[in-house]
Amino acid sequence: MLLPSASFSTVSIMVDNLSSSGMDRITGEVAALRRLLRGRVGHALAKGTFALCFIDGLSYAEEAVTSAIHWGLDDIPLIGGSAGDDLKFETTRLISNGKVTSDSAIIVLITTEIPFHVFKTDNFIPTDEKLVVTASDPDHRIVREFNAINAAEEYAASVGIIPQTLTPLSFASHPVVVKVGGEYYCRSIQRMHADGSLSFFCAIDDGVVLSIAQPKNMVEATRAALRDVEEKLGGIDMILGFDCVLRRLDARNRQVFRDISELYRVNNVIGFGTYGEQYRSMHLNQTFTGIAFGERQAAE
Repeated sequence: MLLPSASFSTVSIMVDNLSSSGMDRITGEVAALRRLLRGRVGHALAKGTFALCFIDGLSYAEEAVTSAIHWGLDDIPLIGGSAGDDLKFETTRLISNGKVTSDSAIIVLITTEIPFHVFKTDNFIPTDEKLVVTASDPDHRIVREFNAINAAEEYAASVGIIPQTLTPLSFASHPVVVKVGGEYYCRSIQRMHADGSLSFFCAIDDGVVLSIAQPKNMVEATRAALRDVEEKLGGIDMILGFDCVLRRLDARNRQVFRDISELYRVNNVIGFGTYGEQYRSMHLNQTFTGIAFGERQAAE
């Protein structure tokens, strides 16, 4: 299952001070990283190159950073995750070459002859129940009101839960989604504050229309996604995955955690639990995103 290091050429960079960094600087650094890798491999980067990113999950900057990285990649697919701290929401850290920091991101470019496929999967479908953000603090991803009513009260009423009993498990089981470009994406709630405001894992702003989502079978949705990847590659050797912490909480709540774990085991999934996932140009929540590598002989 393990892929030999000779099969890969890699370059990486750590970007510090995300909260005060200009996004143009990040795009420029990614473009320079791309040129460095091209110089090492001695030819233009084509289908055999992908990018990984690891971002401080409490930086409030994932959307902007992901977009900036995407602009610098020039069609190279991006996959990644936001670092967490076991739902404490205090400090998250990244490490690169012995340096440990917060408010930072690590970007890795990799080129390989081994076939790969970048993918994502979730298990929710939107309902007609709408929540319109009518008061928010976008800089800190806090919603104070939905539909001109206290955010926690309106959310709880929409999903049939008493506001005082809302927990991360409640938010994992009843996510909200936003429609972007004809497709729905989770905008997961992180926690409730004493005043009934709600912190989010993703960017939020006044006027955003969210839909309450209903779950579909997580095991079957994941199995179908992995089967599709296997068909595209002609077999899976291993998968580097990024699995949202709320997705894992929901799996435990629905008593399918062991089934999901078995799916990951048989498909040789290794990777990370995350506070959010990056997929191409998007920062997502409550998804399993990954890069699957094909069988070794398929590359020869």
